[in-house]
Amino acid sequence: MPCEVKHRFVVLFGSQKGQAQAIAEGIAEEAEEHGLTADLSCLDQNEKYNLETEHAPVIFVTSTTGDGEPPDNALKFVRRIKKNTLSSDHYKHLCFALLALGDTNYANFCNCGKTIERRLQDLGAKQFYPTGYADDGVGLEVVIDPWIRGLWDAIKEALSKMASGRTALLKENDDSAKEIPDIQLNILSIADEKRCEPVGSSLSTDKHASSPAVTDLKPAASAGSSGLPSLSSSISTPTTCNDTVPSVKLAPSLTCSLPPLSTSSLNVPALPPPYLDVTFQKVDTMEQMAGPLNKETLHEVPISKAVQLSRDDSVKTALLLELDISAYPTMIYQPGDSFDVFCPNTEEEVDKMLCRLNLQDQKTHRVHVTLQQETKKKGAQLPPHVPQNVSLLFLFTWCLEIRSVPKKALLRALVEHTADGAHRRRLQELCSKQGAADYNLYVRDPSLSVLELLTAFPSCSPPLSLLIEHLPKLQPRPYSAASSCLKHPGKLCFVFNLVELPACCGRPAGRRGLCTGWLFDRISPGLVVPGKAESSSIPSLPKIHVSLRPNCSFRPPPHPSVPFIMVGPGTGVAPFIGFLQQREEERKENPEAAFGETWLFFGCRHRDKDYLFREDLENLVSSGTLTHLKVCFSRDHQEDEDAVAPATQPRYVQHNLLLNSQKVTDVLFRQNGSIYVCGDAKNMAKDINETLVEIIKAELHVDQLEAMKKLAELREEKRYLQDIWG
Repeated sequence: MPCEVKHRFVVLFGSQKGQAQAIAEGIAEEAEEHGLTADLSCLDQNEKYNLETEHAPVIFVTSTTGDGEPPDNALKFVRRIKKNTLSSDHYKHLCFALLALGDTNYANFCNCGKTIERRLQDLGAKQFYPTGYADDGVGLEVVIDPWIRGLWDAIKEALSKMASGRTALLKENDDSAKEIPDIQLNILSIADEKRCEPVGSSLSTDKHASSPAVTDLKPAASAGSSGLPSLSSSISTPTTCNDTVPSVKLAPSLTCSLPPLSTSSLNVPALPPPYLDVTFQKVDTMEQMAGPLNKETLHEVPISKAVQLSRDDSVKTALLLELDISAYPTMIYQPGDSFDVFCPNTEEEVDKMLCRLNLQDQKTHRVHVTLQQETKKKGAQLPPHVPQNVSLLFLFTWCLEIRSVPKKALLRALVEHTADGAHRRRLQELCSKQGAADYNLYVRDPSLSVLELLTAFPSCSPPLSLLIEHLPKLQPRPYSAASSCLKHPGKLCFVFNLVELPACCGRPAGRRGLCTGWLFDRISPGLVVPGKAESSSIPSLPKIHVSLRPNCSFRPPPHPSVPFIMVGPGTGVAPFIGFLQQREEERKENPEAAFGETWLFFGCRHRDKDYLFREDLENLVSSGTLTHLKVCFSRDHQEDEDAVAPATQPRYVQHNLLLNSQKVTDVLFRQNGSIYVCGDAKNMAKDINETLVEIIKAELHVDQLEAMKKLAELREEKRYLQDIWG
């Protein structure tokens, strides 16, 4: 008998931290259950696929990074399809579907996915299934699971139409749209009439809401999925927090639940197939490796100065570090650029992890990672961030993000290595559809680390190979340059707050942010603290590994006559110090040139505790470099510089923007100026955006929709730029 021919489709992914890749791999693996076969490739592996000649359906899964930018491994693809030389029918033969990952805490939500979708349509490609917009702000699975559930019938229908010779693909009102479960009211938003309707663009922002589509999904029998996109088993074993002490009033926690969850049947993800083998090689001497392996773009530079900018009694500790980059003439940066700091996992946490895995005696052994020959994982490959033949200690110190929040696929895999029945049940709950709210509450929202999770479940004993499969790469931490090469040649400054994570369920004691805590511990002996006498013999400061990240958009206007507005509360003022230092030097070099107005809206809690760069800013105003300085103090009740009455004193930067709405509008719409926003994405950036809409409505006498359109035009023209973080 002839072999059955399986219909083929293509899965392409762009992923910065591995989430989009895991989802794409899950789709490829689940294809077998539906009688399909999938060709899986990363978007930068253009030697493995060819969209110019591809006639099978193509599934794109892509995340968004930075300020709406493509992941590193999708950047070349996006640039390629955006070439102006491509004709409008370049991809007329192509049919595709797209799943975009993003976070609504950031302004350019799912921007990479939207860019790919829009550009493919411009080039003649047709969608056979509505786009899914998954929001990490409320939980990616709320959109991902039902989107994938409806994908299979849509692929089969597209393949059927291709086979029958019909070239017209699914339209806006095609039945495939009905395959997507109604996640919640208004989940299908109205898009361009020529496009399929997107999924997930109008989600509730309640992080603990449970979607009907999530709990109503039926389990699908699959042993070969990554665990993210499909469901595999129904579990009904009830559990309680403490059956032996009925008189104690119980409360749910990380390690236990109460009815109805504890007595519910559970739909849990499919078990991710293992794909790595790990062996150790004992060596006579331990190799001394003091930092990351990639030396091509990394520079080990000394810290030349460390200054505490805030007072000791301030709520947050703000620090400024000055790096001496004079030995690296290629490290040329512009105002607005940022750079990466490569920091290791803490020695204490690495030791705890090795002890937890019973591997402390092997910490100096070399680790050799290979692919399992019989693995069922589709497209299995060695993790690129795991080098060969480094010590186990180096692997956990510099390569793996042991503070990463465990994904549900990892929780599902840990179930198989957990001895205690109650612990197994609780891990199943946390990765199930029914336990989505508990996962958010006890794991995701408090940023619980893998180590903290393993500590909370002592009967769980995962093998090293499982952690290497699931732990992402230890990512460098980005910081904005807070200086100008013109003013301080050979120096690079940056500012940060010492991050403090509070104690929570699963974290008995608080902990510091990984990079900020590491930096603080290294510089504290030589730290200059305001109000304290400087030591006559300051201890030498250490070296750190850094790499420049040029930002071609978040920069002052190229022509000095263009006015611009800067909004940067707290440490968000950092890049604007570089802007203004650059402007100060340019004015000295060209005293006769015409320079546009500069506005800075700065805010902090207390004038006398955390008014960062106060003396510098006041000097910049005196010299005329900074035309308007508008400051506010959210916890003070005194009058500010502009003599605003206490009753109407602005508390936050957006209040000062409103007080100067006429001037702001004049700069942006009559003088064609620019506005820059730097700081917190979750609260401040959203508030600024809403305030700008209100200002445009009031000053230009337009309605809400028109005001939003005008603000969007500023973004498109690169005159409304953000440098924000979560």
